[in-house]
Amino acid sequence: MIIASNFKTNHTRISTKEFLEKIPQTPLQIRIFPPFTTFDNYNLPKNTLLGAQNFYPVENGAFTGEIGKEQLDEFGLNCVLIGHSERRNVLNEAESLIIEKFNFAKKCGWEIIYCVGEPINIREEGEAAVNEYLKKQLEKIDLNYEKLIIAYEPVWAIGTGLSATLEQIKATHSEIKKLSRAPLLYGGSVNVDTILNIVNLNECDGVLIGSASWKIEPFLKMIEIVNNNEKGVI
Repeated sequence: MIIASNFKTNHTRISTKEFLEKIPQTPLQIRIFPPFTTFDNYNLPKNTLLGAQNFYPVENGAFTGEIGKEQLDEFGLNCVLIGHSERRNVLNEAESLIIEKFNFAKKCGWEIIYCVGEPINIREEGEAAVNEYLKKQLEKIDLNYEKLIIAYEPVWAIGTGLSATLEQIKATHSEIKKLSRAPLLYGGSVNVDTILNIVNLNECDGVLIGSASWKIEPFLKMIEIVNNNEKGVI
């Protein structure tokens, strides 16, 4: 089971250090994606990895304001987030660049959490429209890459307090799993109150959490909830 936290544009080096020092040793796979400015050589528990929220698909070069492989290598980072809805829809990241990032990360042998998700107008058209939309987001990447993790994050549920229903998550995850054997996470307003039912879905292999994971206490509580849970099937 994978529990991933995306800090987005939150935390400093000091607060990130304090946060990471409180993460317990756990059989869960923990992934933390802090801002670039917080990177350091932290002493992390086993099964916990620090990852990059973004990168530019180069070793190094003349790309003002960007972070390449050389900078990530300095901190031993080999886990990256690609295709988050805020990169796609707020920062207007082109699909061609997203694919280029995937291919570069694969060449580097990095673990990739690859995000896909539909806007509200597609969701309102029904499951068939959602499935076709997500299939197009996935069709140009190597779905058999051994270090691939897919995160399904409906755009309309990111930072809104809304979450897909368990039935919607189950149905959509079932369709994605027909395309790839990669672990499949759900993201979209996951919090202490919703995490148990989500991870208990047989089609769910973990969660990618945003704002509910920015403070250490609720994040630790979510780890505890999943740790203590005997996985059922809904």
